[in-house]
Amino acid sequence: MQSRTHHCNELRLADAGKTVTLCGWLDNERKVSKNLSFVVLRDFYGSTQFVFETEEMIEKLEGVNKESTLQITGTVRERENKNPQIETGEIEVVPTEVVVLGKCIYNALPFEIRQSKDADENFRLKYRYLDLRNPAVKDKIVLRSKIVAELRQRMIGQDFLEITTPILTCSSPEGARDYLVPSRNHPGKFYALPQAPQQFKQILMASGFDRYFQIAPCFRDEDARADRSPGEFYQLDMEMAFASQEDVFAIIEEVLPPVFEKYGVFKRASKAPFIRIPYLEALETYGTDKPDLRIDLVVQDVTELFGKTEFGPFQNSTIKAVVTDGYSATRKEIDKMCADVEVETANKAFWFRVDENGEFVGGISKFLADRKEEVIRALQLKPGDFVGVCAGDKNSAVKTAGVIRRMLGMASAGHFDKEQYTFCWIVDFPMYEIGEESGKLEFCHNPFSMPQGGMQALQEMEPLEILAYQYDLVCNGVELSSGAVRNHDPEIMVKAFELVGLGEEDVKAKFPAMYNAFCYGAPPHAGIAPGVDRMVMLLAGEDSIREVIPFPMNKQAMDIMMGAPAEVEKKQLDEVHISIKE
Repeated sequence: MQSRTHHCNELRLADAGKTVTLCGWLDNERKVSKNLSFVVLRDFYGSTQFVFETEEMIEKLEGVNKESTLQITGTVRERENKNPQIETGEIEVVPTEVVVLGKCIYNALPFEIRQSKDADENFRLKYRYLDLRNPAVKDKIVLRSKIVAELRQRMIGQDFLEITTPILTCSSPEGARDYLVPSRNHPGKFYALPQAPQQFKQILMASGFDRYFQIAPCFRDEDARADRSPGEFYQLDMEMAFASQEDVFAIIEEVLPPVFEKYGVFKRASKAPFIRIPYLEALETYGTDKPDLRIDLVVQDVTELFGKTEFGPFQNSTIKAVVTDGYSATRKEIDKMCADVEVETANKAFWFRVDENGEFVGGISKFLADRKEEVIRALQLKPGDFVGVCAGDKNSAVKTAGVIRRMLGMASAGHFDKEQYTFCWIVDFPMYEIGEESGKLEFCHNPFSMPQGGMQALQEMEPLEILAYQYDLVCNGVELSSGAVRNHDPEIMVKAFELVGLGEEDVKAKFPAMYNAFCYGAPPHAGIAPGVDRMVMLLAGEDSIREVIPFPMNKQAMDIMMGAPAEVEKKQLDEVHISIKE
């Protein structure tokens, strides 16, 4: 029977004189002589030093490679050269017995365990079981577990009932590509993995459940980003019956800030109520619908003023400007910022300064010289100010200005209060938009949202002017979630879909269960689903979401540790009535 009396982060000076048995991985061995060797054993909890003081005991580790698992019995004693860097640094163990439990057969590791984060990412993912042995990597997964447990506890404390919804369901137009699962018993038909439990949670509301939540797995066949993992992700999915937008906001503002303050690398978080910013105002003021409110700079529209100049890119363009008084960059640093803006937005950034004499210098200053006083008044400029400028069609100019604001804010003294979690709600999203690819009227976000003004708005207003009860939760420039008050009225739902060219029969065909459930009397309901992976990423202070997922896919949506996706045998394809088209 394998056993241990203590784990590797447990022994203290008070344990001196005890006979103990520890188990773990051989983290390091430093041989001083043939009868003196220092060995560090590491387990999930921490590490302990052993001192081998006889040739006989040292020989027991002969040929045993690092990362082999060992069971060592010995006597605890006070350490002469104490190590304050580790919890067990005041003691060491003199071994009397060593048993190799699991031998590492390789002399060389793919990377040093404690330096695994410096290795190539694909290499780390291929040997993820070694990467996870690194305490710095493991701790992020432990943090994730604690955060999920805390979220679950707080939701239950708000009288929400945890209910799991199906993984195998039908394909539904949620905005991303589905993962399809062929049916063996129903040739030519497919299940789909849920992009979100959207319809199920709304049906639960129609079924009489009052408050639902789950830590829900979601599956979307989309490309990876730093803040988005391809394939699958998890969200804190919730829905409330007889609820308004205000009810959802109150729950989130009660649940999230304490979790962020308790587990985050920053110990400050927004208190209720969070700032609310209408969608169009966010674009005009911050250049994005995901503003980082730790930055206090704003975007200003200078189209009328700057459009009068002879500078070519400003002609017939929307022009935006961002002013800061704390950016003392060199010309080289300014050029790099402008280049970075262009890489991110595919649009150029321009600039000028106000020198100590109040003159415009650098960048596009010469094009503004003849209207200097007008520009100073409009932008309220003073000596030392730096102005970032961009131009283009409206969407391009807004996006570029948002990136300039972010980059200038982070680089300007006194304009970026970094060490906090600043939440805001983006509200009043348009119900409809013109699709970039189709050129036709489409839903802007969730098609199941209630239009502001209900049926009357759908019948009397221009579609592009209709707003929806939709909202995004944003923290430090990261969108954590979208949510909405749902459209629970079948007649309003049919009318909403009619405007995008889908009739009643289309609605019944695409969403039969939910539509029929609503026809039996559905309560007004609303919900939201903050992304768990993104929350943990923010709390852990990581830039990549893959650092907080135990077994993430790489950027190409491949699990290179398990070898997925992979080919399967023809027999398996035949069973599900699938043939491969070359």
